[in-house]
Amino acid sequence: MNKLRNQQTFAAALPCLLALPFLALPILAQSSVAQNPSPADYTIGVNVDMVVLQATALDHKGALVSGLEKDDFQIYEDGMLQPIKHFSHADIPVTVGLVIDNSGSMRPKRHDVIAAALAFARSSNPQDQMFVVNFNERVSFGLPGTIPFTDQVAQLEVALSRTNADGQTALYDAVAAALEHLKRGNRDKKVLIVISDGGDNTSKHTLPQIMAMARQSDAIIYTIGIFDEQDEDRNPHVLKQLAKDTGGETFLPESLKDLAPVCERIAHDIRNQYTLAYIPINRKRDGTYRAIQVKASGQGRGRLSVRTRTGYYAPTASPSPAAKANRP
Repeated sequence: MNKLRNQQTFAAALPCLLALPFLALPILAQSSVAQNPSPADYTIGVNVDMVVLQATALDHKGALVSGLEKDDFQIYEDGMLQPIKHFSHADIPVTVGLVIDNSGSMRPKRHDVIAAALAFARSSNPQDQMFVVNFNERVSFGLPGTIPFTDQVAQLEVALSRTNADGQTALYDAVAAALEHLKRGNRDKKVLIVISDGGDNTSKHTLPQIMAMARQSDAIIYTIGIFDEQDEDRNPHVLKQLAKDTGGETFLPESLKDLAPVCERIAHDIRNQYTLAYIPINRKRDGTYRAIQVKASGQGRGRLSVRTRTGYYAPTASPSPAAKANRP
């Protein structure tokens, strides 16, 4: 009964909510929807400075925890407790980019990688919109230019198979292209799945540039590292950093046969996240980085951990009308 009341309260509050200028992170609604809801049923445009987080709650064994309520969570920004304004727990459609390494070292793994990516697609919300970024030393989109996104597994299979595994690795350029393409999606929740060895030997972008883009984006990045012992370019640290800073997770499977189960687990994770929103107590528009920590506790559930974004950049103050008028 309490859970139903919380959901009804959240739905009733939606007309008053506003989208976040900070991170362009919109509020995701858990309102009553029809049996075949459209993505619009989950979306509302709002206009206050609100931070919206997607959070995954885990028990001490690493298993997903469902059934938590708003009062089970605490959000801290720069160590200061923040009042939670809105809360929901719903399987909402997402925009997903599959970023696939097709460098020469990936050639013997291509069949398993494609099968795993398709396993992810089949396990996802049917209303997700997906795209594919293939990369070696060049970055290309798998879908035709006239089809920016698809929910059809057959189209994804073709998109994943369009590039031959050869050449060097431009991982950073691929992530940059995928983050930019995510902005074209009309789902409020954005996700990247990156499958690579983490190495990069030919990108125009640098790692600091990519990390800055990831932190400023609202995307959750999951990374899957596939390594050869003789691969000198492998870099699991990059994959771990991308995932940690954006609230995702890194997987380093020991065998190619574990790839498909990992991708299915990621799909399950995405569909079982909590949405938490708060208006920061610190209202300064100074462009500084604000660290975020989310804690959770549930009666009889033991110790819980929460995976979410590690922070965000505050907005900067807009010039006053007078200042704008005095510009040369």
